[in-house]
Amino acid sequence: MKSIIHISPANGFPASTYRTIFAELADDYDIRFVERIGHDTRYPVTRDWPHLVDELLDDIGRAYENPVWLVGHSLGGYLSLMAALRKPQWVRGVVMLDSPVIAGWRSNMLRVSQWTGLDERLSPAAATRTRRTRWASRDEAWRHFHAKPAFARWDERMLSDYIDFGIPQATADGARELAFDRLTEYRIYKTLPHTFGGRLAHGSSVPVGFVAGTRSREVRQAGLLATRRLAGDHFEWMEGSHLFPMERPIETARAVQRLLRGLE
Repeated sequence: MKSIIHISPANGFPASTYRTIFAELADDYDIRFVERIGHDTRYPVTRDWPHLVDELLDDIGRAYENPVWLVGHSLGGYLSLMAALRKPQWVRGVVMLDSPVIAGWRSNMLRVSQWTGLDERLSPAAATRTRRTRWASRDEAWRHFHAKPAFARWDERMLSDYIDFGIPQATADGARELAFDRLTEYRIYKTLPHTFGGRLAHGSSVPVGFVAGTRSREVRQAGLLATRRLAGDHFEWMEGSHLFPMERPIETARAVQRLLRGLE
């Protein structure tokens, strides 16, 4: 029987965006996921994300009898770690993809910036409130995103799946509509937890691996001291931005495989 990986996506991206990565892992692992985090009204987005962690844990509790691997990108990495800290007996280990642990003075800075609104300048939060939600066709959506520098670096298979699952057809004439509620996406950015330092004061009772993007703004802002302490030898760099899984899906899948083998 294959081991199970429960994969959690980044904020604003349905899990099916990562299908190219899933396919690379499927020979060795059974892949599961929640498609859109934060969109179930039973699990509202609030400060420090306790209900989003509940959403992940409830899905794990319903579906599995034995401990599983948790893998997450950005938001998904944080939720995976938080779920493991709350229910370590349910988790074999965690691999975080560019989800740097915010601790020490940076966590205090994040708390203050959330009070003052400065955090909107340091994250994509402000842009999400006004982001475009409709396109006349799939081709228009493709051209729109492919022209953006950040998306232009994506593997075309990943961009195609993002268009298909993140901007599905909404009307009979082929018009497309964003699958993510932008207010939910905004609230997730605005409630990024600043309490990891205290939670990880004594480390984690489950093993943790980490992959960092060489050009990740998020890594530069958060620093890596706490993350390196948490991951130890199970730390890797990946060429790319914060969205390196979309830019290098095959290499990302191989890094996940290496880390999971190392965490066993």
